Amino acid sequence: MPDNDAAPTWENWARTARATPARLAHPRDEAGVAEVVARAAAAGLRVRARGAGHSFTPAAMTDGVLLDLERLAGLEAVERRHDGAARVTVRAGTRLFHLHHLLASHGLAMTNLGDIDRQSIAGAISTGTHGTGLAFGGLATQVSGVRVVTADGAVRGGGIDDAVGSPERDLFELARLGLGTAGVLTAVTLEVVPAFWLRAREEPAPLGPLLADLDTFARSADHAELYWFPGTRRALTIRNQRLAPDDAAAWATDQSGLKGRLRLLRQEARGLVDEELLSNGAFEVVNRLATAAPGLTAGLNRISARTLAPREHVAPSYQVFCHKRRVRFREMEYALPRAVVGEALTELDRWLRRTGEAVPFPVEVRFAAPDDVWLSTARGRETAYVAAHQYARMPHRRWFDAAERILVEAGGRPHWGKLHTRTAEDLAAHYPLDDVARVRRALDPAGVFANPYVDAVLGALAPPASGSATT
Repeated sequence: MPDNDAAPTWENWARTARATPARLAHPRDEAGVAEVVARAAAAGLRVRARGAGHSFTPAAMTDGVLLDLERLAGLEAVERRHDGAARVTVRAGTRLFHLHHLLASHGLAMTNLGDIDRQSIAGAISTGTHGTGLAFGGLATQVSGVRVVTADGAVRGGGIDDAVGSPERDLFELARLGLGTAGVLTAVTLEVVPAFWLRAREEPAPLGPLLADLDTFARSADHAELYWFPGTRRALTIRNQRLAPDDAAAWATDQSGLKGRLRLLRQEARGLVDEELLSNGAFEVVNRLATAAPGLTAGLNRISARTLAPREHVAPSYQVFCHKRRVRFREMEYALPRAVVGEALTELDRWLRRTGEAVPFPVEVRFAAPDDVWLSTARGRETAYVAAHQYARMPHRRWFDAAERILVEAGGRPHWGKLHTRTAEDLAAHYPLDDVARVRRALDPAGVFANPYVDAVLGALAPPASGSATT
């Protein structure tokens, strides 16, 4: 039997959404999930599953039954291939930072990752988490199969190998990136690759030349991204290059001598300073100063930009891709056609300079390959992502409203897990929402897995039922 408790108010990491569910359930296994869903549906209650709470939107909110899938964690199966790659089946509640080590123990890795790894695998893929790299899609493109508990309490599966148009393939298309509207994900099958190392180069650069030719910058490494400090003409560029196995082995051999070990110690010390002090400790201080005296923000950003120094290091892929983020913030991100991102950033710069808005957090720019996932923000086009951030203690609405207007005018699509104001009516031109609605009706005609956020961005299928979600 699953554990059920009356639940206190729960809020997400960014404190931008909160709910008081009627019940919080901690199922021990897939059968427990099925039992909770079947009972909730029979009682007219809606159901949502929560991961790590790293979505900035109210995607997981409900006043019905809130499922905590923390106990559904770990690897179920590893199916190796002749080229060294593999298909692995992962339980839905597995946190990404735990998955890294599970895969590494088998000599495997995910082919690309975002820059935060606190999320559960189910939450990350369901909201469209992505990394950067012109040849690489988001996490949902690495999913080849799903297992889902649907609204009737049945366990169903589907995958990339099922025939297009079949019920199983439709379930797969909606469940691999669908905000939990197909049902409760209990396991996902991922296409993973042999473990690899990255050579990371971080260096400051003037903003003007970058904006003039972002395409060249995006092509300058396997995984390129930049952080621009508002109110300055400086950016931090990051270029992560995948190392061939022989190059990684040669690098490791080079570190085995005394000089190599000393270099490695200096690299680790520098990384610790950058991660713990500059990116978290000192950055928290900067943001608190900006909160207390917003007029200092531009000057603080100029100081931050001037303190940037070149850095190069080599490490396993997950250690380079992912970073600790302890300074609490709010975020909005839009996916743009890659060809227009330079113009959009120029417009953001003009607005910030004209208004003097205090924004101590940098603007992040990343890139992604086109894909064919139904609700992927990179669906059908070469994509660049522009993310606006604001410190959690500072007002964000005016900055986000202005950024959203500029990014929407540039053809932007909002990240499903980050703050935005778009609706299904706005998004119908970007996604096959008719197919999404058709599959939702087939799998969940009573809207057991709906909530106001889902209804707003994908379209409401039916009037709210008893126990409907709140934001």
